[in-house]
Amino acid sequence: MDLEARSLQPNVKVVLLAKLREYKSDLNNLKSEHKRLASANSNQAARDDLLESGMADAMSVSANQRGRLMMSTERLNESSDRIKESRRTMLETEELGVSILQDLHQQRQSLLHANDT
Repeated sequence: MDLEARSLQPNVKVVLLAKLREYKSDLNNLKSEHKRLASANSNQAARDDLLESGMADAMSVSANQRGRLMMSTERLNESSDRIKESRRTMLETEELGVSILQDLHQQRQSLLHANDT
């Protein structure tokens, strides 16, 4: 394009060369802006990748914590059930002991009453 403009008549050549310089300047500006935007996009993509991997790590940690929490809750529930069962057994044993003591008291009273007569 530059060569064609130089081979034209002088009055047309000056106008076309000025426009050509303007177009080249615009093209260079657009190229530099494109590079800047592409660089910003690649930086943003790298940032997004880092954030996503961080989120994946956080989600993995969260899933691990949730699993441990569920296991701990299950063990706590099992322990609570064992404590309830032990308490029930203790109360039954206490009732049986009270019953045996009452029977022994009655037998003692019977023996004491038999000795008095």
